[in-house]
Amino acid sequence: MSKFKTMDGNEAAGWISYAFTEVAAIYPITPSSPMAEHVDDWQAQGLKNIFGNPVKVVEMQSEAGAAGAYHGSLQAGALTTTYTASQGFLLMIPTMYKVAGELLPGVFHVAARALANHALSIFGDHQDVMSARATGCCLLAESNVQEVMDLSGVAHLAALKGSLPFINFFDGFRTSHEIQKVEVMEFDKLRDLVDQDALKRFRQRALNPDNPEIRGTAENPDIYFQHCEANNKFYDAMPDIVADYMAKISEITGRTYKPFNYYGAEDAERVIVSMGSLSDVVYQAVNYLNGKGEKVGVINVHLYRPFSAKHLQAVLPKTVKKIAVIDRTKEPGAMGEPLYLDIVNFAKTVGLDVDIIGGRAGLGSKDVLPEDILPVFEELQKDHPMHGFTIGIVDDVTNLSLPRADKMPLDTTGLTACKFWGFGSDGTVGANKSAIKIIGDHTDLYAQAYFAYDSKKSGGVTVSHLRFGTKPIDMPYLIDAADYIACHRQSYVRRFDLLRGIKDGGTFMLNCTWSDEELDHQLPARIKRAIAKHHVKFYTLNGDAIGQKLGLGTRINMVMQAAFFALAKVIPLDDAVKYLKDSIVKSYGKKGQKVVDMNWAAVDAGVGEFHEVNYPASWADAVDEKVEGRPTTEYFENVATPILGQIGDDLKVSDFIGREDGTMPVGTSKFEKAGPALYVPSWDAEKCIGCVQCSFVCPHATIRPVLTTEEERAKAPAGFVTAPKAKSGKEYGFTIVVDQLDCLECGSCANVCPAKALTMVPNTEEERAKMDLWYYGTEEVAPKANPQNKKSVIGSQFEQPLFEFSGACAGCGETPYVKLTTQLFGDRMMIANATGCSSIYGGSAPVAPYTTDAKGHGPAWANSLFEDAAEYGFGMFVGVDKVRRDLLAKVEDAKAVASPELQAALSDWAANFAEGEGTRERADKVTALLEKEAAGKPVLEAFLDNKQYLVKRSHWIFGGDGWSYDIGFGGVDHVLAQDQDVNILILDTEVYSNTGGQSSKATPTAAIAQFAASGKRTKKKDLGMMMMSYGYVYVAQVAMGADKNQLVKAMTEAEAYHGPSVIIAYCPCINHGIRKGMGKSQEEEKLAVACGYWDMYRYNPELKEQGKNPFSLDSKEPDYSKFQEFLEGEVRYASLAKGFPELAQSLYEKTVADARARRESYVRLQAGFEAK
Repeated sequence: MSKFKTMDGNEAAGWISYAFTEVAAIYPITPSSPMAEHVDDWQAQGLKNIFGNPVKVVEMQSEAGAAGAYHGSLQAGALTTTYTASQGFLLMIPTMYKVAGELLPGVFHVAARALANHALSIFGDHQDVMSARATGCCLLAESNVQEVMDLSGVAHLAALKGSLPFINFFDGFRTSHEIQKVEVMEFDKLRDLVDQDALKRFRQRALNPDNPEIRGTAENPDIYFQHCEANNKFYDAMPDIVADYMAKISEITGRTYKPFNYYGAEDAERVIVSMGSLSDVVYQAVNYLNGKGEKVGVINVHLYRPFSAKHLQAVLPKTVKKIAVIDRTKEPGAMGEPLYLDIVNFAKTVGLDVDIIGGRAGLGSKDVLPEDILPVFEELQKDHPMHGFTIGIVDDVTNLSLPRADKMPLDTTGLTACKFWGFGSDGTVGANKSAIKIIGDHTDLYAQAYFAYDSKKSGGVTVSHLRFGTKPIDMPYLIDAADYIACHRQSYVRRFDLLRGIKDGGTFMLNCTWSDEELDHQLPARIKRAIAKHHVKFYTLNGDAIGQKLGLGTRINMVMQAAFFALAKVIPLDDAVKYLKDSIVKSYGKKGQKVVDMNWAAVDAGVGEFHEVNYPASWADAVDEKVEGRPTTEYFENVATPILGQIGDDLKVSDFIGREDGTMPVGTSKFEKAGPALYVPSWDAEKCIGCVQCSFVCPHATIRPVLTTEEERAKAPAGFVTAPKAKSGKEYGFTIVVDQLDCLECGSCANVCPAKALTMVPNTEEERAKMDLWYYGTEEVAPKANPQNKKSVIGSQFEQPLFEFSGACAGCGETPYVKLTTQLFGDRMMIANATGCSSIYGGSAPVAPYTTDAKGHGPAWANSLFEDAAEYGFGMFVGVDKVRRDLLAKVEDAKAVASPELQAALSDWAANFAEGEGTRERADKVTALLEKEAAGKPVLEAFLDNKQYLVKRSHWIFGGDGWSYDIGFGGVDHVLAQDQDVNILILDTEVYSNTGGQSSKATPTAAIAQFAASGKRTKKKDLGMMMMSYGYVYVAQVAMGADKNQLVKAMTEAEAYHGPSVIIAYCPCINHGIRKGMGKSQEEEKLAVACGYWDMYRYNPELKEQGKNPFSLDSKEPDYSKFQEFLEGEVRYASLAKGFPELAQSLYEKTVADARARRESYVRLQAGFEAK
């Protein structure tokens, strides 16, 4: 009897690969990481592959490292697999040539993804896999989750039998993350397909000192070419091997698979050729057109390399007259994209006299609809169809796009479509994954789920698209006509057209705090009209109040999921409640019974506490309100606003003219004003003492001190008051202002306030009216000279943060450090940012959190790749330094033709060439004088032309621990070793935060993380100690919540040091599962230091030169008795005892011992310098 299970493409690929794999060499990258995570989980549970053994999983430091280990393991005779995508895939390409040339039967499983060019895209297309066409690896493609389950095994089986490596790929996100109900391929059926003789030959060919051989030799021109041609027979044989295995899989599954599958009319005259999930879209257009009597078809390419003309010719209708090839990639400057060129070559090879055109679609996961395919078939009817077309976009510049056709009728009998609007990290996506699995695994219904969200993941908008039906669902595109729509964030009603596509009589569930009377005031006219005109059944539920009451905070997922089951009636409610509660035990059992009980209570509340709204018929005639908006920019209005409104698909190519290189203006996040918070801090001026700790720790710069004169206070709006006890502003009045529309309600400010002058209150209209105070304080009050020392905790907060309103998580542990650097040095910073959390919240289109001061100065920020940020930042420094030194060399020539005043200014500039302190003032003075004197004096004109280089720039490199400890470590080490004036800020979360919390070499012993499912066994790498060994690198380890003064000292000392510096900052993260909540992240940092988990120190080489002790161990002797309290307060440690109790105690003891040993090494270091 067939076994069905609901899963996504990554799980399907992981399952099949596990069967054939002995060694998995892995490294995290979106969207492929879950494949490796599943394999790691299964091996931790003891699952056995078809050979009767668990898989050996090894995490490496980079994709290049994973490929190297993969190569070595294959040479040792172990069947080996790896998983990758995009930039990581590119890092494996050199090894792909090697394993292909050495005829090794490994498999690369790839969730195919876009490549970073003008911008990073984590989403799906075929740019990465197409870059490997010449490697010699075979390429096998799948179109949907069931095909991944069925055909991934062919890659492993054929690789072994044919002695060639395979790249097995499917569309990133669209297939890798789409959840479908699929028929599972059992291991015993796969075991019987293995060619045992081929396996034996592979083992015998392995490197073996008992029968030694040499591989990887160097060859000269006399033989290299011939040797390359010697392997042709393996490629000639492979298509038939693949076809044979596909036939066997077809026999097992009842689904027909061939290297090229044809679908459509037997006598088709027009055919589209495609690969991946596009093919399922084309199928629907083919069905529709053939139903109207047309003669069309589609070729779905599975085996792309080796390309077999024989197998394609066998399925292509003899009647075909015209072919359109749709590639999901772009090859700039080529005559056509890769698949198109192969089809043209195929036609020439077999003597096929047909018209062939090529086009592009779906780059970066751009949705492709059946209505986009219809115009392609229509184009083929023309005498001279257009080559190089695009679909799914409007190209009004080169005019290559084909317009989308009118809505195509589809048979949706028995199909229910649902959309859920959520907020990243509120649990909506997780809840819907659970819902789809409950329905798929416990009923006869077929199920599909896809989750649309931006790069930010946590903190961004999420839209879950769920379909349930009585027939298999082959609809790989977003829902545009929904039976049920839920909105889990009340602020969305004004931001998005939530009910776009709601069906007549559909259901709308809104999570909100509003009464029926308030709804009439709060809902915009377009929502009211949609509800009334479509006779929508409208319900509300105050899930947030339930979440607060139960202790779940903002995680309302279980409440809303239970309400969905109650209203959608997809399955009987009693069954749904049972399955929900069972899933809670499975998902949260390791977190303790209390968490289980809270979620069970949430289910009961969700079922019983929703309320139907009886709305008036007059809503159908609701008139749009005229809202006077605040001034924005042309870019924000025309580009950012549509994207933020979730209608970026409507933008045309012309909207990006002038921005072709991906440049984005700074200072745009301030215009968004999304207003997501239900609770915001309210300031009590009478209690405030002016310590500005609230501003210091705020992750999003939404609470700030404002200094005012008496005249400014007189002009201030009502409610703008000063704090009588606050003296830090000296002669100025001191006020704290709050941005209620950008706050994310983490509560960090209220939690650190020593005077209890801040209270979290509901973000009501009355509270939001205080935005007038914010606008006045930040936009109209004049900037003041800092009344305090800028290099102090208090003084730093009187400097404008030039990093604000980012897309980081509520309570983020990283962004307060980033913000502080911009307050200290932002007006002259250049930042090279490693890919990761800090690049995503720092540079995700369409808005930028980096901004400028009143003079228009601010950080110049750029991201290159994950692995090369240190080198990239170093290159920025070298380039700037070269131009500046060239200017320095001309100072005497310039002085020879300058006035005495300019001579003095140039001399001062040259004398302080490398000094950051006062550099802006010196540069401004030189520039002002040059503008008066430069005309007609070439040497002075050259100085003036390069005036931007007069300021001593502050060069910074930002990144996380995955970058600095692992993939980018070589670069970090090399750049610091150059003894140049660059600064590195490492935001250490101890996991790969942005890719989902995988273990890094910064992860301590005993921590459970992705890729360390049973707890990490090795201790944390001491990166700071390694860098101190150079002797000339400034090194500091800091924790804001433990000692803000030490942090400011470290940052200012590091930046002032005329050499390399690295600051390692402890950053609590949502991946840690902090039981207190992320609002207590500062408290968590304090406890980490107090218990000895994290040490703070500074190593300043300048002190050594002065004959002083360069090493200062700044954290006090720890109280190790608190260590267990710290571990138990974070799920990443506490869950070890529940999941692996037999290992937990020994690993806990080891991590304490590691911390003690680390501390003792610092004590010895400090004492050693003192002894000298």
